[in-house]
Amino acid sequence: MSLLLGMSLARAATLTTPSFIVEVTVNCEEGNVTCDDVGYVGTSKKTGKRIKLHGKTMHTLCADGVTPCRFLGYEFRNGKTNYQVLDDGTLLVVQGKKTLLNEKGEWQ
Repeated sequence: MSLLLGMSLARAATLTTPSFIVEVTVNCEEGNVTCDDVGYVGTSKKTGKRIKLHGKTMHTLCADGVTPCRFLGYEFRNGKTNYQVLDDGTLLVVQGKKTLLNEKGEWQ
C-alpha cells in the first residue's frame, strides 16, 4: 500500500455516448464535496477530433441555500458554449439558449 499525504489523487471516469467519448478527471482530494479542478477530454467518434476543457462539479443546494447537497455532475465552459456531463450519463452542450447536443451514454 502506498501512502501519499497531502497530495491530491486524480480520479477519472469515461462516459461513452453514441457520438462522443468523454474522459472526466477530478483533480481534487477524495472526500471534497465540491471541486473546481476537473478536466474534460471529449473525442468525436465520427471525426476523431478532441477538445480539452477545465471545469467544476455541480450540485443542488441544501435548504440553507449555500451548502452543496446532491451531486449533479460536471460543468465546463468554452467561450459561450457550456458542456455538462451529468451523473445520469447525459452529455449536454448548450450555446446561449440553443441546445447543440443532448445524448445519453454510459459511464465506463
